[in-house]
Amino acid sequence: MKMKRYFAPDMRQALRKVREDQGPDAVILSNRQVDGGVEIIAAVDYDQALVNRALGLSGGRPARRASKPRPVPPDYAAEPETRSGEETPAATAPKAPAAGAEDHYASPIDKIEAEVRALRTLLESPMLQFGWGEMRRVQPLRADLLKRLLGLGLAPGLCRRLVESVRATSVDDGWAQALKALAARVPVSDDDLLDQGGVVALVGPTGVGKTTTVAKLAARFALRHGRRHVALVTTDSYRIGAHEQLRTYGRILGIPVQTAADRSELKMVLNHARDRKLVLIDTAGVSQRDLHLMERLATLDLGEQRIRNYLVLSATGQRVLQHEVIANFREIGLDACIVTKIDEAGSLGGVLSVLIEHRLPAAYVGDGQQVPDDLHPARAEKLVRHAVDLMRQLGESPDDETLAFNFGGLVANAGA
Repeated sequence: MKMKRYFAPDMRQALRKVREDQGPDAVILSNRQVDGGVEIIAAVDYDQALVNRALGLSGGRPARRASKPRPVPPDYAAEPETRSGEETPAATAPKAPAAGAEDHYASPIDKIEAEVRALRTLLESPMLQFGWGEMRRVQPLRADLLKRLLGLGLAPGLCRRLVESVRATSVDDGWAQALKALAARVPVSDDDLLDQGGVVALVGPTGVGKTTTVAKLAARFALRHGRRHVALVTTDSYRIGAHEQLRTYGRILGIPVQTAADRSELKMVLNHARDRKLVLIDTAGVSQRDLHLMERLATLDLGEQRIRNYLVLSATGQRVLQHEVIANFREIGLDACIVTKIDEAGSLGGVLSVLIEHRLPAAYVGDGQQVPDDLHPARAEKLVRHAVDLMRQLGESPDDETLAFNFGGLVANAGA
C-alpha cells in the first residue's frame, strides 16, 4: 500500500492533488485542519488490515465506530481547469460536497476525542448529583442557604459568595446574615435629581417605561419646586406618534415639551431651557443589539455640556439580556439606573445580580403606571425584602437537578 501526505489551502485543492498524483483509485485515510489549510493522508492499493495494525487496533479488526475510508469524491476529482479570466460553465461547475461529507474523512483521533467528550457529558450529570448529595449530607446549612438564595433568582456565583460570607450555626441566623450581605452588595445612588435638578437623559431598550418614568420624575419635581422649573425634551423621531405620549403628559402637568431631532437641535433646545432647574430628555428605545446603537445615542454627546444618562432597566427581563443591555449602553457612560416594572416581576434576583456584577447604582424604582405615585428612591434593604416576598408568593423552590448543576461541583469543599 502506498500512503502519502498532502497539504493544500483548502479541501478542494488537496483532493485535486490526490487525484492527480494517485489517480481515481486513491482513498482518503484521514484529514484535518492545520495551520495554513488542510492535511490529507491518502493511499492506493488500500489494505484494511494494514491500516488497522498501523493504528494499533488489536486483531487486525477495524474499530467499532471507524468508517471505511472513502475514495476521492468524483465531484472534486473531475473539476475542469479554467483559463484565467474565464468562468466555469454552470453545467460543468463542481458541486459542493454534501452535508456531513466531512464526517466521512474524520481521522480516528477526531472520533476518539468526540467519544471522550460524549463520555464526559454522560458522566458529568451523576457526578454533580453525587456532589450535591454529599453537600446536603456533610453541610446541610450551606446547602439550605444555597437553595434559598437560588430561589430568589440570584446568579449561582453570587449565591456561593454570599454563603461563604455567612458564619452561623442555625438556618435562621444564616439566612438573616446572607440577606444582610446581599443588601450590602446592592449598589444604590443617593440621587439628588429631585433636589438639585440638572440635565438628565433616560436611555434604554424599547418597552421598559422610559416615557412614563420621565413623567413621574417631572411631576415629583414640579410638586417640590413648581412646574415652571421643569422642561421636557424628546429625541424620539423613530416611532410613529412617539411625541404624543410625552406631550399628553406635558399638557396634564402643565410643562412644555420640546422636540430635538439631532445634536444641533438638542443644543438649541437646552439653550432655551437654561433657566429651568430640571430638564428631562426622553430618548428613543433602541435594542441593545442594534448595530446603530451608538449612532442613535450620539445626539446626547454635546461635549462641553454635561448630560447625565440614566439607564431604564425592566425588572421583568432575563438576566442574560440585562447583562447585554448594561454592557452595551455603558458605552455612552451611565450615571445610574432606574429599575421599572417591579410590580410585574416574578423575581428580583436577576436584576439585583446584574446591578451587583456591573456595579451600576440604582437611583429609583418604579412599581406601577400611576404618575407620580409609583416611583420611589432605591433602597437596598427594601429591594431585598421585596425579592424575598416574591419568592414566598411564588412558593416554588429550585429542583435537585438545577441545584446539582449549579452547586454539585462544590463537593470538594463540602467538608471544609
